[in-house]
Amino acid sequence: MPAADPDQRREQLTAAPKADPGDAAPRVKVTESDEDVTRIDVADSAAVRPGKPGPSREE
Repeated sequence: MPAADPDQRREQLTAAPKADPGDAAPRVKVTESDEDVTRIDVADSAAVRPGKPGPSREE
């Protein structure tokens, strides 16, 4: 699957009324090896990371 055009991605992620440029920051790093293995790492700068969730919000 080809990667999305960075300009189109940035435009889409910052189009909302309250969006800021940080919303378009990369959240993952994708690396492909010679052995057809794709590795996806969560960026250190990602605001939300996988793992144990924080305290739940009461609704």
